[in-house]
Amino acid sequence: MAAADRPAQGAGIGLRAPHYRAFLDDKPAVGWVEVHTENFIARGGHDWHVLRAVRRDYPVGLHGVGLGLGSVHGFSDDHLARVAALVAAIEPALVSEHLAWGALRDRQLNDLLPLPLDGAALDLVATRVMRVQDAIKRRILVENVSTYVRFAADAMSEAQFLAELARRTGCGVLLDVNNLYVNERNHGEDPYAAIEALPRASVGEIHLGGHLVTADGVIDHHGAKVAPPVWDLYRAALARFGAVPTLVEWDTDLPPLAVLLDEAARADTIAAATAGQGAGGDLIITVDPAPRADLDTIQQAFGVALFDAAGDMALVPLLKGDARRVGIYRGNLAAHWTRALASAYPVLRRLVGDDFFDALAGVFGRAHPARDPDLNRFGAELPDFLAGFPPAADHPYLPDVARLEWCVHEAWFAPDDDGPAPTVAGLAPDAFEAARAVLHPALRLHASPWATVALWRAHQDGGPAFPDALRADTHALVLRARVAVTVEAISAAEYAALACLAHGGTFGAALDAAFDVDGDFDVAAHLRRWLDGGIVRRIVTER
Repeated sequence: MAAADRPAQGAGIGLRAPHYRAFLDDKPAVGWVEVHTENFIARGGHDWHVLRAVRRDYPVGLHGVGLGLGSVHGFSDDHLARVAALVAAIEPALVSEHLAWGALRDRQLNDLLPLPLDGAALDLVATRVMRVQDAIKRRILVENVSTYVRFAADAMSEAQFLAELARRTGCGVLLDVNNLYVNERNHGEDPYAAIEALPRASVGEIHLGGHLVTADGVIDHHGAKVAPPVWDLYRAALARFGAVPTLVEWDTDLPPLAVLLDEAARADTIAAATAGQGAGGDLIITVDPAPRADLDTIQQAFGVALFDAAGDMALVPLLKGDARRVGIYRGNLAAHWTRALASAYPVLRRLVGDDFFDALAGVFGRAHPARDPDLNRFGAELPDFLAGFPPAADHPYLPDVARLEWCVHEAWFAPDDDGPAPTVAGLAPDAFEAARAVLHPALRLHASPWATVALWRAHQDGGPAFPDALRADTHALVLRARVAVTVEAISAAEYAALACLAHGGTFGAALDAAFDVDGDFDVAAHLRRWLDGGIVRRIVTER
């Protein structure tokens, strides 16, 4: 059996961008790798090429954060279809999601928000899990989550909820033992009782990770080594569930790869000494199926509180414990906005500074909440928003810099098109003029009265100096023909021709547009560059 085709076994680690080269060149000794589903859902660009290459050498797990299984109004059929397509393309060893919700009818909240643990939530999540399993044609694992508040409506423990969910749907459980510890510290819940409450055959994966102790509670931040009490819980889980695949999660303040491999090796050592004891039988759990509160009311109130701290007061009667911890989720929402926008607009962030950018992200996120579970799609409206943002009025070039950056961002996540180069050989002149072009899906065009390309290049590693003049008509072609995105300044005539083709115009109309700008436009040279450079992918003739 090829390495990539075997089941996930032993300890694995998350595949993260800083470690791509090590996996491609050195193939480190680790049992398997896991990636966040939403980071690869576009199935294009450098990340996708890396994942496909790594998949040839390792079993891969897909770990999703965007389905929002418990969202009353926010379950995205479109997102589920994209997940199913990714599963079909990668054929992962494991597929998992979270016992959480993350959307309202009109917005995505892009977080793993807590559910009331009652019969109504159980009915909803069970229905959603079966829809997901039908779509991807396999069992999924559902992870217990760290929470910072619990609800007065809770009628069962999270472990009891998951046990009944597995019984109803046939799904498995992804047991995150660090989350058990976090919830012990935050709510006084017994993590060992949770382990005993889960059926022995239900757990298909275990997560280990680090946490952060703060004055407001213990935060599951995935940014530190596994703590000693979490290792103890891991031993207890292995004793009950046997040697199931284990993943060391580390997502923030990522250390050198050697640190992650050491953590995975420690997990393997503990498993070899502990797993398979199989102590104890399965508990008989009685679950009260009766709804205790209206899910829609709870989620709407929670959503309001995330956007405005004044909304906490409406949540207080619905919560059990300290309502101030809702602020942790509010902070998470702002942090997600900031990280997503910083990823799409790194040059803009450098131009305005971190403090201005972070404030801009908060104002923008409240005005234009995310609509898609994939945060890589968040921020398209930022350039237009920035054009009307009074604090940025003294820098009128910023919106166009942002527009160029969004072109780069879209090109990065656009689909591949690796087919053979088209040809015009044998095409009569009249037929060529009447033909239309299919341009590369990762091609974007940009025009501005500002020196946007020069500004963008000045902020790349090893780029040229900051331009002397900011006011300069600029036309640009952004393309990811293979792996890397390129940004190229082009003539106004070429821009006019390509813009015409992009809007469905014929080659004859495109060349007329170019000649209107430059009577000396070199048709042969540009056509050759469009075909050889992957800009034009297909030529469609009239029949």
